[in-house]
Amino acid sequence: MSDLTQLTLKGAVDGLKAKDFSSEEITRAFLSNIEAANPILNAYVEVTADKAIDMARASDARLAAGQGGVLEGAPLGIKDLFCTDGVQTTAGSNMLRGFVPPYESTVTANLWRDGAVMLGKLNMDEFAMGSSNETSAFGPVVNPWKSKGSNADLTPGGSSGGSACAVAADLCLAATASDTGGSIRQPAAFTGTVGIKPTYGRASRYGMVAFASSLDQAGPIAKNVEDAALLLKSMCSFDIKDSTSLDIPTPDWSRFVGNSVKGLRIGVPAEYVVDGMPDEIQGLWAQGMTWLKDAGCEIVHISLPHTKYALPTYYIVAPAEASSNLARYDGMRFGHRAKNATSLTDLYETSRAEGFGKEVQRRLTIGAYVLSAGFYDAYYVRALKVRRRIAEDFDNVWDQVDAILTPSTPSAAFAIGDKEVDPVTMYLNDIFTVTANLAGLPGISVPAGVDANGLPLGLQVIGKALDEATVFQVASALEKAAGFTAKAEKWW
Repeated sequence: MSDLTQLTLKGAVDGLKAKDFSSEEITRAFLSNIEAANPILNAYVEVTADKAIDMARASDARLAAGQGGVLEGAPLGIKDLFCTDGVQTTAGSNMLRGFVPPYESTVTANLWRDGAVMLGKLNMDEFAMGSSNETSAFGPVVNPWKSKGSNADLTPGGSSGGSACAVAADLCLAATASDTGGSIRQPAAFTGTVGIKPTYGRASRYGMVAFASSLDQAGPIAKNVEDAALLLKSMCSFDIKDSTSLDIPTPDWSRFVGNSVKGLRIGVPAEYVVDGMPDEIQGLWAQGMTWLKDAGCEIVHISLPHTKYALPTYYIVAPAEASSNLARYDGMRFGHRAKNATSLTDLYETSRAEGFGKEVQRRLTIGAYVLSAGFYDAYYVRALKVRRRIAEDFDNVWDQVDAILTPSTPSAAFAIGDKEVDPVTMYLNDIFTVTANLAGLPGISVPAGVDANGLPLGLQVIGKALDEATVFQVASALEKAAGFTAKAEKWW
């Protein structure tokens, strides 16, 4: 084939099994793309070219013998949050620069079991704290999309900006990502790709560098809904090494892609109409309702009254958990150690000041504050109570609806540097996504249109806990109706 890198994941897997091309051929094609584009887009922090070729050749041998897993020979990108045996894992931070894990995360181990090939580690916001991929110690990732009439570099979203950029720019077939408050779905929306966060506990967190343990969840970013379903099945499994892992079967979600949605009830929450929402976002949301109604769905207007408290709740719970999780990086036990410290206290302070970037320091300070003796009850305990109310809002509507439709983001991709000076404005990017994390529900972003500047916009589908099947079903109906085929014009 002329350009193997433009294949979908499903198309590549089928082509490999049919022996239309080899894994080594498609892997070398991606490595060539990465070599040309990465100096500009900065999607990869480490390219594992030799390892990729070795893995591809091993896949070709298995395919030649009529063997191989469901992803056999498929080249993927791995977010630099997943520990990879023998390959540096930094979580985008100087604190972990040079850390080479002697073990494999469960998610990536599942992918290698199924025959996938690792192209390298993908850039991300430091410790997954960010919505624009500007907090990475390796520098920002550049969105392959450009706004009409402007040459400004745009953010691909965060924290999984490297994953979204790599998929959109054909630097991998698909990529692993993680979502704590929208870090899969927001980058997917900004880059015209598909990203799903599964139910909390579906995918093991073992070997993922922790941010907020009760919110973090792994998921894929892919070119279409079918690819996302295929990759998510491989990523998910029960894991005895993760106490929050759910001991339940992993369905073949690909079987639900393309199924009729006739008769499904789709909820539209009134609280997701926010002040200052662009008309284009509002219009796309209305169009999404029309598409699903035309497909046979019933649109049901619902209320999720505690939604307005979701962002402040998230920005108490997440920093509090981060403050606890990242306390281990102190220059003594783990992470970067300052060289010229004069005392133990100075070693702690200097190591953390040198190792952590400004955004991580900001969130750790907030977390330590809300967990302190004088404010624990006033902030953290109260936030946990509100979190429970947010989850109950969803519980109260599931007898009325089968899934919920919302916008994915309050805007299209913005220019790098636009919101960096105002953390609160940056945090507002998570306004439509954090509720699914707080409630532990599955949510997917599907590209559904472009704004006046030609930039992609996404629609989000939120489902019941453990009902990814319906989420994929509704998402594929939206994908079909939207007919989104736009791609970033190659300028890099």
